Amino acid sequence: MFQHPRIRTALATAAVLAGAGVARADVIDGDWCSTEGRHFSIRGPNIVTPEGTKTEGNYSRHSFSYTIPPSEPSAGTQVFMVLLNEFTVRLRTGTDPAAPAQIWKRCDQTS
Repeated sequence: MFQHPRIRTALATAAVLAGAGVARADVIDGDWCSTEGRHFSIRGPNIVTPEGTKTEGNYSRHSFSYTIPPSEPSAGTQVFMVLLNEFTVRLRTGTDPAAPAQIWKRCDQTS
């Protein structure tokens, strides 16, 4: 259908760029909300905690961990997060793997 090489190249480039936009959503960076109305934000190694404190943590594309800062309740406790899908994070506080996990959702654009 598209015999002209420039048209084929343009369509292929557009397809790659469209796919790249979708892939970028599959990162833990962003704004996360709980069903109780709490919120935190991750931008690379930086986090604004649910208590509103800016601090740094251990960042990877699909996970994040940090130590709760001294100014917050439960100071010194480790928090571990894993991206389950582009809209869901599982959060666990403390080092006990049997501790209950919390599920946080990517915040709505309107919230």
